[in-house]
Amino acid sequence: MAATAEAHDDQPSTRFAKDQLKSIIERIERLEEEKKATSDDIRDVYAEAKGNGFDAKALRTIVRMRKMDVDERREAQDILDTYLNALGMLQ
Repeated sequence: MAATAEAHDDQPSTRFAKDQLKSIIERIERLEEEKKATSDDIRDVYAEAKGNGFDAKALRTIVRMRKMDVDERREAQDILDTYLNALGMLQ
């Protein structure tokens, strides 16, 4: 039975699938490492900004808002204003 499994594993289609799977896993691992390095770099920039007197929370909000188009930003602001007004937080 083991000989049959080994013979099956040596078939070109099986070998190709294993190599392809290994390649995909290695690419994902490499990208995860790059993502971690990038996250560390971003954290360092926020720390630098904070050290220079900037508010990191405000910077994160601005970065998130800049990813939105104008209409999305207006809608988000309108919803926030509506909620703040309903809670009596706007003067």
